[in-house]
Amino acid sequence: MSLPPDVHVSIAPGAQLGENVSVGPFAVIGDRVRVGAGTRIGAGAVIGDHARIGADARIGAGAMIGADTELGPGCVVEEGAVLGKRPRLRAGSRAAAGAALDPLVIGAEVTVCCGAVVYAGARICAGAIIGDQAQVRERAVIGERSVVGRGSAVDFDSRVGARVLIQTGVYITHAVLVEDDVFIGPGVVTTNDDTMGRHLGGEPLRGPTFRRACRIGGGAVLVPGIEIGEEAFVAAGAVVTRDVGPRDVVMGVPARIVRRVPDADLHEHWS
Repeated sequence: MSLPPDVHVSIAPGAQLGENVSVGPFAVIGDRVRVGAGTRIGAGAVIGDHARIGADARIGAGAMIGADTELGPGCVVEEGAVLGKRPRLRAGSRAAAGAALDPLVIGAEVTVCCGAVVYAGARICAGAIIGDQAQVRERAVIGERSVVGRGSAVDFDSRVGARVLIQTGVYITHAVLVEDDVFIGPGVVTTNDDTMGRHLGGEPLRGPTFRRACRIGGGAVLVPGIEIGEEAFVAAGAVVTRDVGPRDVVMGVPARIVRRVPDADLHEHWS
């Protein structure tokens, strides 16, 4: 790597940069960082100690990549994104339970858009997109080629499968399971605590479960512990208070079954 004499950067002596790596002014690269060939690091970006950056990655101006983070080849980290953030938790928070957090791991060709925050301990699989200002909390998993839309949040310990589309402004609460090929419309809210904080310590919280290829319309609200069945359809604005069976179409407040999803609308005909 070569830099013009007037470019001011900070590269720790133990860092290793591959061939044809470019580093913008005022970037900071920590100790024992490994950067793959062809990667471009923007002005003012910060890469923490021991991070691993794959080949041909693009790291935007002002992005922050925390210590020990693993970033796969071909990834794009846009301006102002924060990867590998450590949570700051209130005393007694459930999010603090369990062992120390593993490093954030991001697979190949993932895009993390402007201002998004992805926590240490999360795992983002290949080809996923994390939208502008979205948040993915610790120990959450985002599957291959899934999308987390602008301003959406996936809370700690939740699991999102492959090819899931989470639209703008969605809240996926703690302990949610989203299977493959699910569609979650804008502004959907999931909940996991019927008592709203007035439960015994250690009592488990139960987020909703979304089975394969179900579809949730914009603004729907799902109460704790319910299951949306495979290929089910929840209409916009519904308040879902009980399980929805496979291929059921529900709407209203509270949501009620109105018909079945026809064969022509099944995911296999639209994938």
